Amino acid sequence: MVKLENPKKPENVSNKNIPLSDFVVNLDHGDPTAYEEYWRKMGDRCTVTIRGCDLMSYFSDMTNLCWFLEPELEDAIKNLHGAVGNAATEDRYIVVGTGSTQLCQAAIHALSSLAGTNPVSVVAAAPFYSTYVEETTYVRSGMYNWEGDAWSFDKKGPYIELVTSPNNPDGTIRETVVNRPDDDEAKVIHDFAYYWPHYTPITRRQDHDIMLFTFSKITGHAGSRIGWALVKDKEVAKKMVGYIIVNSIGVSKESQVRTAKILNVLKETCKSESESENFFKYGREMMKDRWEKLREVVKESDAFTLPKYPEAFCNYFGKSLESYPAFAWLGTKEETDLASELRRHKVLCRAGERCGSDKKHVRVSMLSREDDFNAFLERLANMKAH
Repeated sequence: MVKLENPKKPENVSNKNIPLSDFVVNLDHGDPTAYEEYWRKMGDRCTVTIRGCDLMSYFSDMTNLCWFLEPELEDAIKNLHGAVGNAATEDRYIVVGTGSTQLCQAAIHALSSLAGTNPVSVVAAAPFYSTYVEETTYVRSGMYNWEGDAWSFDKKGPYIELVTSPNNPDGTIRETVVNRPDDDEAKVIHDFAYYWPHYTPITRRQDHDIMLFTFSKITGHAGSRIGWALVKDKEVAKKMVGYIIVNSIGVSKESQVRTAKILNVLKETCKSESESENFFKYGREMMKDRWEKLREVVKESDAFTLPKYPEAFCNYFGKSLESYPAFAWLGTKEETDLASELRRHKVLCRAGERCGSDKKHVRVSMLSREDDFNAFLERLANMKAH
């Protein structure tokens, strides 16, 4: 039987007179505050000092195709990928963006603008990251159309498939689904936001045309709003840079400098045997603990389901390991709207229907503060008891 810790009031709740049972636990968003304790222990190792006269220009390096990319961030990105072994950076252009959300939009724009005909179809295999729908429909562009689930896509003409691996929301390892290898109009954007060793085994060094990464899900620093794309084709990279110039005239230098500092600390400590020192070891143990507690609650219930993930050999850790995804794809065996049922217990989760699935599933963030996560476990256990 799982031992549930007594949850405390979440830190973001201001009214301390509200009973604990009345607090709303918001696990809808993937706000990665779970890593705060690690960075607090790191003290001043990630402190950056920026003077009033620093970083004033729009320009970082005019010899670089992505001229607003700070050189120290470019080096930090290459060094970290090299140390972890999760992605190839050689013979690629690095495009920095305001999070991977902006980069995904930039990549879709770039590929669509280089296509022979418009609109270009955009698809992703269900269940998919729900924000893909908003990213491709919000501005009502005539260059591309959201066509939904890649599993059922059979439309002729150019298309872009969005592949998230490990997948958000269900944590599975994904490959392309549409698969038209001889079709020059077939393009793929690989989103590797969660392809890091604290979430999943690093089974190979990824090597694709467009690969997206985000600072927020590696370290938890979502507020810095930094992401990067590793792009093979120069014309695609140019178009992506052009999109970002029009959209935001570059990317915050202050955020880039902070990101570079923290990524360098990750690289320096990633070979350490100490769990308190090595972020990926710390993060993996934390995620393992949370998943074990959640699985125990689900096991004791006949009402809920969770996916099972096969073990795989992790090149980074040098042994076979299980996956502990950033989100739990929680299901119910009953014919009920699980998101609504959880809402009645004051737990907010991402409804499965928003991810191209059904109302029997929800996406639950595993990256909240400890108190929020414990409160969620307690309420879930109480739900199955009724």
